[in-house]
Amino acid sequence: MGLALLLTAGLLLLAGCATSAPLARGCTHACGGPALSSSDAEPRLAPFLSCSSPAEFVALQQQVDMPRLLEALDDWSAVRLGALGPVREDAAALLQRKRASFLRSVTERYGLAYAEVFALFVLHSAHDDEVHELLRLLARDKLLGQTLGLMPTVREELQRRGLPLSAYPERGERAGDVLRGLGRAARDALATSLVIDGQRYLEMSARREQLPPPYRQALHDVEQALAWQHFAPGRVVLGSFDSLTFGVPLGFYYLGVGTGQGLASLSQGQYEQATRELAPALLVGALYAGGKGLRTPSEPRLPLLQEVVRQWNARLGVDGLRELARYIHARREAGRFVAVGGMDAALALHEARGDVARAQAVLSKAKAGATGSPARSVGHTGLPESLASLVDEGVGLTREVLEARLALVELEATGPRLPKNVAALEKQRPALDAPPPGAEGNPRWPEYVAYYEKRLGELGRGTATKGPLRWESYEPMRGWFARGLAFERHMVEVLQADASLPRAQRRFLGDFDQPRIERYVGVMKPGTGLRFADVLVIETGELSNQPPRVETLSFKSRNLSGLKGTALETQLIEDAREALKKYGETLDIRRDSLQPLLREGSKVPVSKVRLIYEGGRLMPKDINEVNEAVSATKNALPGVEVLFQ
Repeated sequence: MGLALLLTAGLLLLAGCATSAPLARGCTHACGGPALSSSDAEPRLAPFLSCSSPAEFVALQQQVDMPRLLEALDDWSAVRLGALGPVREDAAALLQRKRASFLRSVTERYGLAYAEVFALFVLHSAHDDEVHELLRLLARDKLLGQTLGLMPTVREELQRRGLPLSAYPERGERAGDVLRGLGRAARDALATSLVIDGQRYLEMSARREQLPPPYRQALHDVEQALAWQHFAPGRVVLGSFDSLTFGVPLGFYYLGVGTGQGLASLSQGQYEQATRELAPALLVGALYAGGKGLRTPSEPRLPLLQEVVRQWNARLGVDGLRELARYIHARREAGRFVAVGGMDAALALHEARGDVARAQAVLSKAKAGATGSPARSVGHTGLPESLASLVDEGVGLTREVLEARLALVELEATGPRLPKNVAALEKQRPALDAPPPGAEGNPRWPEYVAYYEKRLGELGRGTATKGPLRWESYEPMRGWFARGLAFERHMVEVLQADASLPRAQRRFLGDFDQPRIERYVGVMKPGTGLRFADVLVIETGELSNQPPRVETLSFKSRNLSGLKGTALETQLIEDAREALKKYGETLDIRRDSLQPLLREGSKVPVSKVRLIYEGGRLMPKDINEVNEAVSATKNALPGVEVLFQ
């Protein structure tokens, strides 16, 4: 009974200090209290917390150095930032490390009962591929069984999402694990004595006020249950979440309505035929694909959400909404794609069954003038619609990089060209409203007209060396360019999955301890100028004081199916020599966020160049000839490894 009185007194004291400021604006505390590092982070978080939709959050990230920002934040502040929406790819790995560190800390500081609520908040605000990486990190450090493994509700949530803890075996015992075990014994006692530890209790209470309402209520219920000593692990936490809101990911911060009632209203009226299970799908679709209509914080949010829900129901139906929410929830990249592109991107993602690369291709084929494309959302003015849809700034594929890469592909294209005669080109310049036969309705025709005009101007100024490609050459060149980008995306997914495996089981990255995968990294070499490597892999583990291991990968979507013998061998050697020339030997890495990893300056030796071709129908059918050509290439250029995928 004495413990209950202490708890009640503590709650009354905190009630006078906690502010009721909206979550979207961040939280402050009127009373003094201990100087917490998370309080120091509030000014840095404030612009992000004021965002009113995932789309706005994604756009704001383009204005800051996200890796540097995350590095400067304490773990709890990083968790709050990650709950706002998909973070940029160059900061994603760091966010998972911060989340893992937070889960370890909160379990040790608050005890399992309280920590389970915070753990659910982390899981609910993360995409499945992020949770996969988080579990892998905890298992690697032998922390999974000591944290999430002891939380029943968390285990149920992970099982429901297809991420059972049994799929993440922990490493073997080490000497330092004994001390951690002693710390765990002390931690377990905190489950019933946290209220007596004033500093930790105030820290947890401050963090509670920064949580969305369902989690605050869950923590309150845990406190009450502990006070009356009838806490069954996991049961109170599970009962604290309404079945409608439990498990809703990636959006609590953007709800300006009462969470429970607001979500309940979404399933009323014309949606009575939908079960309460549908509400999470409605919320995810509304928040991520609602576009600008959800960005005005001064407007009532519930009517806006209901309007978006009506649009989704008309387009996809109940089952389609569930599928779309599952695609967004499964991968951070999918969430970002929809947040940037709005409803058109969401429909493309649904059509592509969650494959972001295919969804990008679907958008690139859309007719000019379609609304809600990713390019228009991020303001890439001056780019034709079909080209702008390929921009993905989150992975480094900015407008400038896209144009530079396309310019190189165009320069190397072997199709028929028009002469460099400016006068002749001016007489036969193409018109938007007069496409040639077969180009009617093709979204690349306006793009070709813009390309033609640009090349005409370059020839007039004497800055171009070749005339423009003919339309019949330009269109397939662009098709292969888009296909190449899709293959790159696929290969990055393969590499990320490879990196998550134990080192001995990896196919590509077995030479690394802790590989960091970066896309479109600007690199300089004498004679080749600034190029953008498809993928650069850099060692982040502290293995020695030597320069970190660096490998580059170049991807090719090239139709080799008609080549045999000497012709095939010649093509592979030519491509390998080009890859080595551009991305091998010694590179000057220009990306600022990688500089802290380069112990001896930005110039680093490249340990290996991998040239990976798209396989399937594009590769020769005779495997023996392929193997012979690959062996010949290896003998001619030992620094390049040739693979088919």
